[in-house]
Amino acid sequence: MTTSTLMVTVALLAFSAYFLAKKRSRDVATVSGGLNTLHSRPAYYGSFAAILAAIPSFLLLILWQAIEPSTVESLVMAQVPQATIDAHQNIQLLYSQIIHIANGVLQTEDPSLLAAAGHYQHLEGIGQTLRFVAVAALSLVGVALGWRIVKPKLKARHYVEKCLQFFLMFCSTLAILTTLGIVLSVLFEAIRFFQIIPMTDFLFGTSWSPQIALRADQQGASGAFGAIPLFTGTLMISLIAMCIAAPIGLMSAIYLAEYASPRVRNIVKPILEILAGIPTVVYGFFAALTAAPFIRDIAHAMGLSGASSESALAAGVVMGVMIIPFVSSLSDDVITAVPQALRDGSLGLGATRSETIKSVVIPAALPGIVGGLLLAVSRAIGETMIVVMAAGLSANLTANPLDSVTTVTVQIVTLLVGDQEFDSPKTLAAFALGLTLFVVTLALNFVALRIVKKYREQYD
Repeated sequence: MTTSTLMVTVALLAFSAYFLAKKRSRDVATVSGGLNTLHSRPAYYGSFAAILAAIPSFLLLILWQAIEPSTVESLVMAQVPQATIDAHQNIQLLYSQIIHIANGVLQTEDPSLLAAAGHYQHLEGIGQTLRFVAVAALSLVGVALGWRIVKPKLKARHYVEKCLQFFLMFCSTLAILTTLGIVLSVLFEAIRFFQIIPMTDFLFGTSWSPQIALRADQQGASGAFGAIPLFTGTLMISLIAMCIAAPIGLMSAIYLAEYASPRVRNIVKPILEILAGIPTVVYGFFAALTAAPFIRDIAHAMGLSGASSESALAAGVVMGVMIIPFVSSLSDDVITAVPQALRDGSLGLGATRSETIKSVVIPAALPGIVGGLLLAVSRAIGETMIVVMAAGLSANLTANPLDSVTTVTVQIVTLLVGDQEFDSPKTLAAFALGLTLFVVTLALNFVALRIVKKYREQYD
């Protein structure tokens, strides 16, 4: 029996335990003199029985899944002759071949491998049978126990709430540990990179060419890991994008929240938010086929002959259009949430609507607006597809927005494309870039929190 079928079986037994225990609690209450004689509501008795039927069984299933593969492997490999193991050298590869032979993927005439494959099938069959019997039996024991312990004095609600509290605590801990694991995995690989390439060369170098020579006499692949061109390209494109998205998004949010009629708002707001649902690759096509050639032609018409077909300006403009809904929607929600009493007080003192918006509404909503702008900046920094298609892959150190540039995220993708071994500076550079991006994002969050705290204290 497959794992999914076994999980469905346990779930059905848990539902059965819920309804049986709930019905029994009602029957007990009827005999005892009514529901008020029960410590908890019938649903809590059912929930507690379902927990007894499901949780231990799922834990046993997880433990079985963790232990069974290594146990089966050790038992199978113990039956393989030592000569066969010595001939293949790689034990893991040999075990994979045995599994493929057992599943009919590979064909062989080696009697030792055929015997091992048969032994593997035998152990798998026994393991699945024992797993089903053990898990189903434990679940049935939970059903019976949940039905038997239903009594008026049973504090079922306390037990259920304790289980839910433990589950929520487990989810919170898992989220924290996942974040910590991501940070540590990036940090350890970045440390390996900085042991090969000095940190000063990475942070302050002005040449980026992460190709490593395969031979001592090979030319043009010495490897240069100065990340300044990547940082400037990322900053330039993000700045252009925010110059487009911040004013347009904020002004549209102010209009929709303060000036537009309900009918106009109900029509314009969904249309504006459609931009958020367009895939980034579509924006990339638009930037590469329409925006970039248009900007190049305009630059040539103005006498700027150095304009490139792939430019930071094209990528930044299209990216700015893409993140307008992030700024607009979040800012609109925050402005709408400002208490009406603040507006009425300002208008009652003689201020105009525009003065009220400028001096009262916007400062009160500034923490949320800063949060929306921070989300937009993070979106701009992390965008890859538009940059690849509209700005190119050239790591140019330039302040001209009409030149081709690249960003940190694009280079991370480029360095990790294809079959790579994580022992060369070229591949490890991606982790150093990721760590730098993480630190920059953390700094942005810190600044935003300081701004939010400053203005929240004034309006709380």
